[in-house]
Amino acid sequence: PYSAPFGECCAPNQSWSADFKGNFLLGNGRRCYPLTISDNFSRYLLLCRALERPRQEEVQYWFEWVFREAGLPEVIRTDNGAPFASLALGGLSQLSKWWIKLGIKPERIQPGKPAQNGRHERMHRTLKEAVAPQTDLQQQQQRYDPFVEEYNWDRSHEALERKPPGSIHCLSPRSYPAKLPEVQYESGITVRQVRHKGEIKWRGELIYVSEVLAKEPIGLKPIDNDKWELRYSFHLLGVLDERNKTIIKAKSSCRTKASKV
Repeated sequence: PYSAPFGECCAPNQSWSADFKGNFLLGNGRRCYPLTISDNFSRYLLLCRALERPRQEEVQYWFEWVFREAGLPEVIRTDNGAPFASLALGGLSQLSKWWIKLGIKPERIQPGKPAQNGRHERMHRTLKEAVAPQTDLQQQQQRYDPFVEEYNWDRSHEALERKPPGSIHCLSPRSYPAKLPEVQYESGITVRQVRHKGEIKWRGELIYVSEVLAKEPIGLKPIDNDKWELRYSFHLLGVLDERNKTIIKAKSSCRTKASKV
């Protein structure tokens, strides 16, 4: 889970949520994984896409499509499942590493605490009630498209003073860049390049960090004589203990307050 308190949600595009609305069998015997993305402040449904598999390549393609259409959020909140997160250091996956490069903070809820993403879960309940499983992916998407239109522009929300999400939402002022920015660090940070097998060289020794970060620069900030804070851009990975050449994983915070739906 995320190692700091969740960010504020006081305006559109400060915080988005993403998830799969489970998975289910279609009439043709294949499975459907609906990828959903919403803005937490306005409840605006940015995407509802029927995917055959929850693969990183497909998911990233549709995130890029949304970013080009709507701009970039400050934060994306998800669960701890693939492809949003992994068991690598800092919970990073290829997808969340890409978000960080774009300046987007990944937030992850605690396992078994879907209420921490309550607004998105409430939308999922409405989606399940409105759209039943169809014959194939194409027909499923043909039902999802009008649902998104209705949800955004026709359905009023009590939390929005009976207004539809489309009347509250706006495009983000942060547009999707033509070129992916390089990760940079401020002065006072020691930078090491992660080797292709996921290691960095430190004090003459190789220390394993993560293969997810292969060929990426990571920053080390001194905490005391023996310990260094390890980061990828703004994302905390853990603490390097020089005494035993190990990395202590970042501690998770205990967040019990649910998102208001």
